[in-house]
Amino acid sequence: MTKESLVNFSKMAKPYLAAIFLQFGYAGLTIVVKFALNEGMSPYTYTVYRNLFAAVAVAPFAIIFERKVRPKMTISTFLKIMVLGLLGPVMQLDLFYSGMQYTTATFTASFYNVVPAITFILAWILRIEKVNMRKVHSQAKVLGTVVTIVGAMIMTLVKGPNIGLPWTKHTDLIQTAATALHSQQDILKGAVMIIVACFFWACFIILQAITLKSYPAGLSLTTLICTAGALQGSVVALVAERKNLAAWALHWDTKLLAMVYSGVICSGVTYYLSGIIMKEKGPVFFTAFNPLSTIIAAIMGTFILADQLDLGMALGAVGIMVGLYMVIWGKKHDNVPPESIAGNRVVPVDELPSTLVKPPTNQEPSDTTTTVVAGDEAV
Repeated sequence: MTKESLVNFSKMAKPYLAAIFLQFGYAGLTIVVKFALNEGMSPYTYTVYRNLFAAVAVAPFAIIFERKVRPKMTISTFLKIMVLGLLGPVMQLDLFYSGMQYTTATFTASFYNVVPAITFILAWILRIEKVNMRKVHSQAKVLGTVVTIVGAMIMTLVKGPNIGLPWTKHTDLIQTAATALHSQQDILKGAVMIIVACFFWACFIILQAITLKSYPAGLSLTTLICTAGALQGSVVALVAERKNLAAWALHWDTKLLAMVYSGVICSGVTYYLSGIIMKEKGPVFFTAFNPLSTIIAAIMGTFILADQLDLGMALGAVGIMVGLYMVIWGKKHDNVPPESIAGNRVVPVDELPSTLVKPPTNQEPSDTTTTVVAGDEAV
């Protein structure tokens, strides 16, 4: 492999590796926060501290590395940042973790996979995502979205027998007692909260992609979003926990670990890396990797939290992952570079035989005006 090929491969692989890294962070977050919620952590004060820790962690890097490239703040950008701070760091997190209190970590992580479907629909409506129903890859994206939504409904409405895992059998009695604390109505309530949180997160991702076009300083944007989220979240938390001042107390325990970990990794790093990924691949690509965190969280949840898997959850999770990877397949064909197409295989211009590369007839040959003949068509 030549040095140039290695550089090209590295450049191509970066968004994939970054997206995978973020899913590992999300999976660990689900386990840590669920454990802290079981210990009595308030989801409202948690979101405030999470955004505060994120802003403090990212701000120094924004000041140092973007002091010369940070664009001027406009009224339009300021309003977008305030809306972003409300959508993601406040509404999405509050609803998501409030819903998690009524469900398990595995259920929450699995159900959250409807985010790519919602993001795809919103991007389609806003014409950010290209859809041509005469093309197979566009049909795959649409069908994958439908399969994802059906899988989420199966997860919510279908229970079925438990899938006995060897390392969770000794916890059956504990899980039975814990399940008795929440009725089916509570589970549905949690599911509704999570699906609304998914909608807010999808809106956040779309708006973030739009904002980055006019305010491309990713570190500064992350700092401002988290700061706005902490301020707005404080108002919500003061109302929600007005009779529980102890919810604001910080101690050296799992709750503090959840706040710091989620703030630095899952808000600060995630907002910044997601912006980089979306600049290159778009918002639908970024959210399409959510199923990976489901698998990781499910495995970790059975070991750490003794979560039980039932048949409905397993079938729904499989449906979600199949649907989402249909979307990924469609997205892959969306991103075929326009340099050339020889038969059914994409071929870079510099790899084509010289007989297929012709300069324009009425212009001087140049690098920017090269015509590539592929089959019977010129590109």
